[in-house]
Amino acid sequence: MPGMKRNAIAAALLPLLLPGAPGVLAADFNACVKALRGEAAAQGITRRTFDEAMAGVEPDRSVLDAMDNQPEFTAPVWDYLAGLVDEQRIADGRARLAEWASVLADVERKFGVDGPTITAVWGVETDFGRSMGGRPLVRSLATVSCFGGRQRLFRGELIAALRILQDGDVAAGDLTGSWAGAFGQTQFMPTAFQKSAVDFDGDGRRDIVGSVPDALASTANFLMRAGWTDGQPWGYEVRLPANYSGPSGRRARQALAAWSRLGIRQADGTALAGSGLAALLLPAGADGPAFLVFGNFNALISYNASVSYALAIAHLADRLRGAGPFRTPWPTDDPGLSRAERREVQELLIARGFDVGEADGIIGARTRAAIKAFQASAGLPEDGRAGGKVLAALRASARNR
Repeated sequence: MPGMKRNAIAAALLPLLLPGAPGVLAADFNACVKALRGEAAAQGITRRTFDEAMAGVEPDRSVLDAMDNQPEFTAPVWDYLAGLVDEQRIADGRARLAEWASVLADVERKFGVDGPTITAVWGVETDFGRSMGGRPLVRSLATVSCFGGRQRLFRGELIAALRILQDGDVAAGDLTGSWAGAFGQTQFMPTAFQKSAVDFDGDGRRDIVGSVPDALASTANFLMRAGWTDGQPWGYEVRLPANYSGPSGRRARQALAAWSRLGIRQADGTALAGSGLAALLLPAGADGPAFLVFGNFNALISYNASVSYALAIAHLADRLRGAGPFRTPWPTDDPGLSRAERREVQELLIARGFDVGEADGIIGARTRAAIKAFQASAGLPEDGRAGGKVLAALRASARNR
């Protein structure tokens, strides 16, 4: 989601947690909307655009529930990657690479970002356009423009969204997305849209919702502007010497020769390769997979300020190029599940009479509650997590029934 650091959003919404009469909230919101109309007018938004977009809009308290579940910051990295870079997404991504090969080649020629990387962003952000989010953007952004500690930031996003409507790039009914205001095939915040969206299909509109060429080209333009260097790797997996205790982290950048002197090699044992400064990332500590990352990884971080997110993009892009899984296993005896396995967990829970809703592979509150109940019945730790141990226990239980 380019244009905002997701972990900075939480503080913006805390005042909505305070109890109060709905009428008070409505009165505060109405006063805020009047102020927003003046701010929008000062930035070139017509009264007609504002009034049409804001007609009937009320605060959306449900953004609070969504705010509490940001998996790139809360889930173990092995859970996060297992659900985003699974065999289904790799197969779908390769199909999209073939389907849009001509457009992706044109995009790479113009912006210098390769097709697998762009396609990986598309897959991770919206499952190739299948899950773009259904919340009306104006309502979400109006809510956080009027309540919380970062109203100024969100007011800028709201006005940028109104400009999208005023310019006719995206129809009002199509301007839907995430609770935080990201939208489209590759989930741009409105201000990021204004800076980086392009009309690549030549229809006169920058439509990242309905036009795949516009969305792919806009993503490449964003990464190019963020410092992506054509032909350079994002990084690669490496092997650490035993009991490594040296520097790590994105800010500890040094030449490859310095990393080599510390005994670090590529994952296959060969000498380090590449040029420029690199950083060593240990997302699960020194016992898990380790990575040397270059400047292009920072461009991915700019899309969403999460190491887990950027690693998912980078790894999916590599898998689309034909690379295999990481050589070093994650340091856990309870591995993460693919989306197919998560659906299986839900199906097995449903078969036992638990209410999880649809078996869609999305582990929400009802599924977590059902897992906890099953764990209690099976004598397992009650953490509500959909992991390998729960799946194995559910399979064993099904066989024994």
